[in-house]
Amino acid sequence: MLVIDPKTTPTKDLHQFLLGSVAPRPIAFVSTIDENGTPNIAPYSFFNAFSSNPPIVVFSSNRRVVDNTTKDTLHNIEKTGEAVINVVNHEIVRQMAVTSISFPTGTSEFEKSGLTPIPADLVKAFRVKESPVHMEIKVKDIISLGKHGGAGHLIICEVVRMHIDENILDERQRIDPHKIDLMGRMGRAYYVRASGEAVQTIVQSVMDISIGFDQLPASIKNSSVLTGNNLGQLAGLKTIPTAAEVLSIKEDTRVQSILQSKTPTVGLHQYAKEVLDAQDDRTLAAKLCWLPEYS
Repeated sequence: MLVIDPKTTPTKDLHQFLLGSVAPRPIAFVSTIDENGTPNIAPYSFFNAFSSNPPIVVFSSNRRVVDNTTKDTLHNIEKTGEAVINVVNHEIVRQMAVTSISFPTGTSEFEKSGLTPIPADLVKAFRVKESPVHMEIKVKDIISLGKHGGAGHLIICEVVRMHIDENILDERQRIDPHKIDLMGRMGRAYYVRASGEAVQTIVQSVMDISIGFDQLPASIKNSSVLTGNNLGQLAGLKTIPTAAEVLSIKEDTRVQSILQSKTPTVGLHQYAKEVLDAQDDRTLAAKLCWLPEYS
């Protein structure tokens, strides 16, 4: 493997290795206003949520690597202590990209990008009308991580109000990932669209104790067919299937055919992999995978 020593690797290269590895990252589209009333918008992909009670989100405004200068967003937040964090969906991603340009201080990125400023309820900064979610925030703390180019300023924000477009909600009044259609940032100029086939549902209870990988029989652990993800699905089972449950699968006509083949274990694992990959049917897959243990 390529070995990277942060102490000897140029910052511009280390920056890209980090961003290419820690990805995809959500994008904070941060709207602020300066002491003269000029609005500013800028995107930040060093961003995430860290608490729901109190509701805390954090983003980092880094010093520029090239000339070690700081950005207008940081200046504005230091002066006002507030902002609006808007999310970036596919519909506005190219307009967002325009706001990442280093326009002269005092320029309104709303005007440059064609996005629409609308008033917030509790802060002076504007919301971005075209964004499907707006978070009005008050700054709790700003932590400087260094004084050289590339150093971040962690801006710890408390969400004091949210605005959510009702069109992105499902029937349970929860955000539908396909409707919100978010964009994530990767390394360099790469982005990812978090909707459609890119969204996967992985159901695994965090409260129920599972059997774990160590309880899988050797025939399953050493399978030439089952992938690491398949083994993870089986390791997430709450209980090992009983002998009666396993042997009942012999009534399946496809299983009967597999048992008459030259490599029944391989055939059973192929069948199990199909049902795991297609519909996450761990109950059926477990019976198939444990059957060689009772044959």
